[in-house]
Amino acid sequence: MVDNIIDGKAKPLGAYPHFKRAGDFIFVSGTSSRREDDSHEGVEIDENGNVRLDIRAQTRAVIKNIDKTLAVAGASLSDLVEVSTYLVDMDDFNGYNDTYSEFFDAKTGPARTTVAVHQLPHPNLLIEIKAVAYKPVKEEQI
Repeated sequence: MVDNIIDGKAKPLGAYPHFKRAGDFIFVSGTSSRREDDSHEGVEIDENGNVRLDIRAQTRAVIKNIDKTLAVAGASLSDLVEVSTYLVDMDDFNGYNDTYSEFFDAKTGPARTTVAVHQLPHPNLLIEIKAVAYKPVKEEQI
């Protein structure tokens, strides 16, 4: 049996796992660019305290974090069947979409929904993605 709280990843902020398997489906909890040390990818703070947020870097980090979660669950990005993306600002859509296309295409990628939200759990976050993968259970995983 695989543990669904993953060492080496940022711990969930609440009472939920990184992922949950239900039969042949793997449900990945909302994932951000948060690192294990609670810092965030795609955030630069200059000497004056000015914060610069990079939607491309955050999108890339989120997808890589999902990939790491899926690997522990015995799957990969190619097994994704659906993603739901939450953006704090739809002005970031083009940067997000361009970066997303580095990993997926319209022919083989998952179904996708993107919505704008008022805020995410940390002010440095521009994006969060939750995902569903389909990967048939192997006998040794049971």
